[in-house]
Amino acid sequence: MEQHSRTDAYTDRYAARAAGMVPSEIRALFAMAARPEVVSLAGGMPYVSALPLDAVGEMVGELVAGKGADVLQYGSAQGDGQLREHICEVMSLEGIQASADDVVVTVGAQQALDLITKIFIDPGDVILAEAPSYVGALGTFASYQADVVHVPLDNAGLVPSALRETLARLRREGRSVKFLYSVPTFQNPAGVTLTTARRAQILEICAEYDVLVVEDNPYGLLGFEGEPMRALRADDSDRVIYLGSFSKTIASGLRVGWVLAPHAVRAKLVLAAESAILCPSNFSQLAVREYLATQPWREQIKDFRELYRARRDAMLDSLEQLMPDGCTWTRPNGGFFVWVTLPEGLDAKAMAPRAIAERVAYVPGTGFFADGTGHRHMRLSYCFPEPGRIREGIRRLAGVVEDEIRLRDTFGGAVTGGSTGFQAPGPDVV
Repeated sequence: MEQHSRTDAYTDRYAARAAGMVPSEIRALFAMAARPEVVSLAGGMPYVSALPLDAVGEMVGELVAGKGADVLQYGSAQGDGQLREHICEVMSLEGIQASADDVVVTVGAQQALDLITKIFIDPGDVILAEAPSYVGALGTFASYQADVVHVPLDNAGLVPSALRETLARLRREGRSVKFLYSVPTFQNPAGVTLTTARRAQILEICAEYDVLVVEDNPYGLLGFEGEPMRALRADDSDRVIYLGSFSKTIASGLRVGWVLAPHAVRAKLVLAAESAILCPSNFSQLAVREYLATQPWREQIKDFRELYRARRDAMLDSLEQLMPDGCTWTRPNGGFFVWVTLPEGLDAKAMAPRAIAERVAYVPGTGFFADGTGHRHMRLSYCFPEPGRIREGIRRLAGVVEDEIRLRDTFGGAVTGGSTGFQAPGPDVV
């Protein structure tokens, strides 16, 4: 009987860029986290059940019945023209004035990240990214063999002085930076928002050093206080490439996002999209187009905001009441996430299996740093569980942290180590 080896027989055939692609060490834990008895504070999944599903279902049915020959056909690589006009209307809420001709529809904002990296990055090129940064972006950058250099952020977002110092150092070393990647509003994973004053400083510094900015903004309309923040792209149409998505404001399963780019860059993105997928799904695009044209989408976004605000409040209140001394966390004004810092000597990655055993899940902070640091941090998501489940999840998590503190005090601090390569996140983490 033929014996099949567990080793990969194709190792010597892969491209060099595939060498660092390894499965996440916590993916097996998330399989267990999907069990109903586990409170998952891990995945950034929007609460799509809040949509008027009957009305949306009827809308989609009528769309297919009336326009099925178009809905189920190939489309343009740039995306449906009428949808791109609606996208410009959506972006205008953040101060962006744009032409539909400079919009490229993508398969979620994740594909937009891939296309941008594909057309700008050669192996070894430098990308600046916030520390911590969105795990899906780090995965894309790693797949194209970019050198990610982190710039710290604080409760007011990316730190301008640190950005200037990093750019000056790289210039002295003779290394050019292709772009700065930022999630300036309700950042994933930290939940913080770049202040208005800092936005102007960041754009000024990037202009001084001739650096492009990739502004990833999936959460911008999901603020809990006041009007949406003015996008970076609204104040610099030549230097800022803007990424948007309907995954958080309509439904993630539709996989419809977009890029707004300077005209010449837009042309390259369309060619790259044709090479990758020929064209995005016509069905998804026209469903979103019909939704924006016929449904009260602004009111639905307000409903989402109130729903997520209540869940944010439940998480912050529970953290305040239950987490042991020495823990700190961010206080987001929108979006999906809270960033927790554990006391010295604790390791969120090492603690994750014990948390799953106590029926609560989170994302360890190591996945949000290109160098695998961030052991004292964890990302908690409040967007999906009901407030009561959030409180119960924090109660369980607080018990795990208390046990870890006792172990630390008895046996000493946790042993931590760096990452051995990029660990692909998967949709259950983003």
